[in-house]
Amino acid sequence: MNSNSLVSISDISKEEILHLLENARYFEENPNHKILDGKVVATLFFEPSTRTRLSFETAVNRLGGRVIGFSDASTTSSSKGETLKDTIKMVSNYVDLIVMRHYLEGAARYATEVTDTPIINAGDGAHQHPTQTMLDLYSIYKTQGTLDNLTITMVGDLKYGRTVHSLLMAMQYFNPTFNFVACDELKMPAEYKEFCDQKGIKYTEHKDFSEEVINSSDIIYMTRVQRERFTDIMEYEKVKNLYNLHNAMLDNSKDNLRILHPLPRVTEIDQDVDDNPKAYYFQQAQNGLYARQAIICRALNIDIKEVQKS
Repeated sequence: MNSNSLVSISDISKEEILHLLENARYFEENPNHKILDGKVVATLFFEPSTRTRLSFETAVNRLGGRVIGFSDASTTSSSKGETLKDTIKMVSNYVDLIVMRHYLEGAARYATEVTDTPIINAGDGAHQHPTQTMLDLYSIYKTQGTLDNLTITMVGDLKYGRTVHSLLMAMQYFNPTFNFVACDELKMPAEYKEFCDQKGIKYTEHKDFSEEVINSSDIIYMTRVQRERFTDIMEYEKVKNLYNLHNAMLDNSKDNLRILHPLPRVTEIDQDVDDNPKAYYFQQAQNGLYARQAIICRALNIDIKEVQKS
């Protein structure tokens, strides 16, 4: 495994997280460079994506690199039965870095075991999404001025939502308090609650998205109920609209409250929230560009301090 790969947020320390956030801020102020001149990055998306794929490709382009890859696995040899191992080993012949999204949990970790080319996990099943976590952390830091001692309310699909799983793990260093708001079918998995217990992280579970919960929050992290994760469509229909945020629900919330969402949204955030200054999900998506520029440089062992000198 290449030590610069990023498969899980747990692969990097608190110090590395803070360093990546510092570099993301640099790229927000200075997005265009030629530091990837001569580098080729593959984006292998075995699962559909808009924001993640486009922000990675934009990040590479703004850093002066080239992108190859696919956004639809049905157009590749995997549709003919080629194994993931063979695909990764073949693509590794052509590129300096692989960014990969896959529908199977553990696929990104497996990819690191069959190639020395660095791998960035752009989401594997319901498991992890570490680059989303870095842009979430950057968004939280920008809006709150700190990552420490915040109350973060996670709402909706906490069972399959890989973004909330990764964010929970990353926040272990910053003394958070979590509110988990979900129905029984979508509640936070036991392994992540056990993680909180082991790390001394405070959390409460709620079935109601109540005014009390909203008004105690510094961050509300809304999630989409993911139809693609359900094998029983009736179960999806039963839970898809249980948690919805409307503008009036924010009337008595904290001034510093910000609403995050990994997007895409369906009905879980009403459009009347969009013009509220506490809505931050579109800016959050924009922050993905800067966070991913920082992550790409880490994967390719590029020293930003040297870039700043040049």
